[in-house]
Amino acid sequence: MSSPILTQLAIPSAEQRLVLEGVSWQQYETMLATLGDDFPNLRLSYLEGTLEIMTTSPEHEELKTIIRMLVEAYFQETRTRFHGIGSATFRRAMKQRGLEPDECYCLGQKKEFPDIAIEIVLSSGLVNKLDIYQGLGVTEVWQWQNGQFQIYHLRSTGYEVIASSELLPNLDFSLLTRYVKPADQFDAVMEFRDRLQSLT
Repeated sequence: MSSPILTQLAIPSAEQRLVLEGVSWQQYETMLATLGDDFPNLRLSYLEGTLEIMTTSPEHEELKTIIRMLVEAYFQETRTRFHGIGSATFRRAMKQRGLEPDECYCLGQKKEFPDIAIEIVLSSGLVNKLDIYQGLGVTEVWQWQNGQFQIYHLRSTGYEVIASSELLPNLDFSLLTRYVKPADQFDAVMEFRDRLQSLT
């Protein structure tokens, strides 16, 4: 599928967003299947008939990459069993919700939906992704915004902002944040590993 709008959106210079209203579930699934690998930097978020199409910028991709590397270093150094799923599409027709996290993880073994989703927020979204994650039953959402993490934990009434992860209570987010250095990935990850080893 190709159109001038999607081609323009796919130019990875900065985040751009397009919202379409009145999109059926079948149309959403058709777009997912049609776009496929042709537009790898597009993220589609679907919430009860509203579809947001967002591009990811180089800054976005570098941030998600360094955070992924750091989180996986933490899992490895602490021998925490995990299954990474990256930016796979998760959707639930009965809840009329679907999206692609920037990164996501199941703790322990692979599951239908991740336990932890990570979102890089550089600009305001037009669709409430927390509403989507709630419908998918994702336990924690970690948002990186303005140089810090905000952690949301799913309760029976919705997401609650918490100071540290309840799924990974020993993960020091102030320490993790210190090493989110996209321009210095290798050294940042190695220093983070060394710091973790010194704490054990």
